Amino acid sequence: MSSLKVSNTAVGLPKITIVTPSYNQGKYLEDTILSVLDQGYPNLEYIIIDGGSTDDSVNIIKKYENQLAYWVSEKDEGLYHGLQKGFAKSTGEIMAWLNADDMYHRKSLFMVAKIFEKFGHVHWVMGSNTFFDESGHPFLYNDQPYAQRWSQPRLHIFNGHFIQQESVFWKRALWEKAGGFIEQNYSLAADFELWLRFFRYEKLYSTSFMLAGFRLRNENQKSFHQRNQYLDQVQMLLDGEKKVGPKILSLTFYRLLIGLVRLIPKRKWRERILANVLKLPPKIIFDRKEGIVFSKW
Repeated sequence: MSSLKVSNTAVGLPKITIVTPSYNQGKYLEDTILSVLDQGYPNLEYIIIDGGSTDDSVNIIKKYENQLAYWVSEKDEGLYHGLQKGFAKSTGEIMAWLNADDMYHRKSLFMVAKIFEKFGHVHWVMGSNTFFDESGHPFLYNDQPYAQRWSQPRLHIFNGHFIQQESVFWKRALWEKAGGFIEQNYSLAADFELWLRFFRYEKLYSTSFMLAGFRLRNENQKSFHQRNQYLDQVQMLLDGEKKVGPKILSLTFYRLLIGLVRLIPKRKWRERILANVLKLPPKIIFDRKEGIVFSKW
């Protein structure tokens, strides 16, 4: 166990806090740690909360402890309890978590800092959904063009499928406005509960830049083996949000509009109108002449 260390600040770059919760993930943990540290981001606060692993996880963590702001290995009450412990130690202006088998893409933290610096009204952002196979090779799923853009109506209409947790970053001000905690009562969907609280205050912006990827594994992956239980918790949260969150138009009305828009023959028009119907914020993209810009729709 190490004590909290204060890193030297880098002029012009916001401090980014990354928390990695881990338990017996020694097979993948070093890849995850290196994907954070190899960013070379000079104003990084990296915190690892290990739940008392019995494999080689602690030895792996100790290899890098001089580059960590804080780490601990002790029995806890699971993933989200570990996250809460980690965020309680955090001081970064920008926050995120990376599970112990997922990875960041090269220089993604620099891109996150640039996005928040350029677009001051953006309070949380999600990178382009990417994935890794079990060996760590990155890949993409082809999907509908608006599938990686989210709004509160779309979250309800599509039953929460899915905001990619590992590529989400947010400002501390939003974290504090939304209560500053990870809900402990949902064993699988506490991330989704946090997104619902964030949506009460700010829009989620997405970007075509690749920030992080989710590793697909063949064994001991809750998101796959307990998928139905996760979806049950998501639905419970959505039902509860309808009672306490900001009001939206009838989902039946939205679905009717979407059905009508899909009858439009020209794809470009159809996609643009769907984005408006779903109230999707513009996407943060790369333009060869102007650099990082918002998409036109």
